[in-house]
Amino acid sequence: MPNAVILDAESLGPEINLTAIKETVSYLEVFEQSTTQQARERLADADIAIVNKVVLDAETLQQLPKLQLICVLATGLNNIDLEAAKEHNIEVKNVAAYGTASVSQHTLMLMLALANRLPLYQRDVAAGEWQRSAFFCLQDYPTLQLSGKQLVMVGQGELGSEVARLAEAFGMHVTFAARPGNEANDKRPALDDLLPEADVISLHCPLSDATKHLINRGA
Repeated sequence: MPNAVILDAESLGPEINLTAIKETVSYLEVFEQSTTQQARERLADADIAIVNKVVLDAETLQQLPKLQLICVLATGLNNIDLEAAKEHNIEVKNVAAYGTASVSQHTLMLMLALANRLPLYQRDVAAGEWQRSAFFCLQDYPTLQLSGKQLVMVGQGELGSEVARLAEAFGMHVTFAARPGNEANDKRPALDDLLPEADVISLHCPLSDATKHLINRGA
């Protein structure tokens, strides 16, 4: 059985049960946090690296001849040099369907909070503005009704599809943009064409060269 090392267990949150992993490997060493430099030392005898936020770059991977597998405890793979991993025959796996319900809920929470100007009203209520109102109401910030608004989505995977489903339950009109970097072969409209009509934009795509700075000053 292989040896495994978790580099940043603290990023998983408190009281995470690692029993299932321990039962799968011959030995599991757990570090609460690690830098990239520390990872080179801590993975020296590891067959499996289990990581969340630590960057494993090409220089690091070439120093780890025993490493066979990198397990990313999330969906994003942008912290791993995938080309270097392939070059050194290191398999890279992420977590499929990671946090779909909770992340979708969080996305709708952000939409609702901003549409209802919740941070602004929360601040004013805490400052006593509601109590000082002559008619026990605050109307300083106009709110936005989500029903009928246009939501433009980038990413139509499991997470993007679930966010779209929830948004449609609020009466929003949802349109998916073409996959960044593949617009010529994608029948969906390009993001640039959708932006002028968008009331809300939600990104649910991997961070890559094609999606980095997708929403920028020019957009």
